[in-house]
Amino acid sequence: MELRQLRYFMEVAEREHMSEAAVNLHVAQSAVSRQISNLEGELGVTLFEREGRNIKLTQIGKTFYTHTKLAMKAIDNARKQIDEYLDPERGTIKIGFPTSLSNHLLPNVISAFKDAHPNVAFHLRQGSYNFLIDSVKNDEIDVAFLGPVPKDDPEIESQILFTENILALLPISHDLAKRDSLFLTDLKNDEFVSFPKGFVLEKIIVDACRQVGFVPKVSSEGEDLDAIKGLVSAGIGVTLLPESTFHESTPRMTVKIPIKIPEVRRTVGVIKLKRKDLAPSEEIFYKFVKQFFSRIQGFK
Repeated sequence: MELRQLRYFMEVAEREHMSEAAVNLHVAQSAVSRQISNLEGELGVTLFEREGRNIKLTQIGKTFYTHTKLAMKAIDNARKQIDEYLDPERGTIKIGFPTSLSNHLLPNVISAFKDAHPNVAFHLRQGSYNFLIDSVKNDEIDVAFLGPVPKDDPEIESQILFTENILALLPISHDLAKRDSLFLTDLKNDEFVSFPKGFVLEKIIVDACRQVGFVPKVSSEGEDLDAIKGLVSAGIGVTLLPESTFHESTPRMTVKIPIKIPEVRRTVGVIKLKRKDLAPSEEIFYKFVKQFFSRIQGFK
C-alpha cells in the first residue's frame, strides 16, 4: 500500500467523481483509476460503486475512509513536526476564536507575536463555543481562545488567561441609564436582546438571571456582537455582555453599567488537545500567549 494510493483514494472519496479528482491532483484520470484499482486489489474489497455519473463509497469503503483520514492527518502532522523541527520560525498555526474575542484580544496577541516571530503564519477560524471545542478535539485547529474556559473535559488542556466582568448594556433612554451600578433584578421586567439558544453568551445571560430568581424575557436575537449592540442602540431591549467586548468605546445611544448583585463574570483562556504534542511553532505561540497575559495581569 502506497501513500500515493491513499491520497488518490481520499480525493476520489471526497469529490465522488474520478475526473474531478484527477484534475485536482494534476494527473491523468487513468492514473487515478489505476491506483484505485491497485488499492482495491491489494485490500481484496470494492471501495467504490458507480451511481450515475458519480461514484460513491461502499460500506466498507466508508470504514476505510474513516481510518485513512485519521492516518493521513497523523502523517501530515508528523511531516509538519519535522519541518518545524528544522525551522520552528516558519510554521503555520491554526487558531480558533469566538466573535466576542475578535475585536481586541486576538488582534493584539497576534500583532505582538508577529513582532517577535515575523515568519510564522496563521490560519484563523472563527466559530461558536462548541464548534471550537470540537475542532480542537478533532485536530482541525491547534489552539482556540474561549470564554468561559471549559472545565473538567478530559480531552482538553486549558489555561485561564484572565477573568472579566459581565456588564449590563442599556439604551441611553432607559430609566436606569444614569445609575453607577445596578442589581440584575432591576432588569427583570425588561425585554432582553440575546444570542440564540446554544450560544455560550446566551447561557451566561439566562444563568445569571435565574440565579436571582427570574427568566429573562427575550424579545430579539442576534448572532454577532454588532447585531446585539445595534438592537440595544435602537431601544429594542437590554443585554449583558463581557467587558472586553466594549474595549475602548460603548456603542452610540447606549450605556454600560456594572452589575452589583450578583457578580457575573467569565474566564477567558486558551485550549489545546491534551493528547497532542504541539509542533514547535505552536508550542512557541502557546507559551507566548500565557506569558503575554501574565505580564498584562502583572501591570494591573
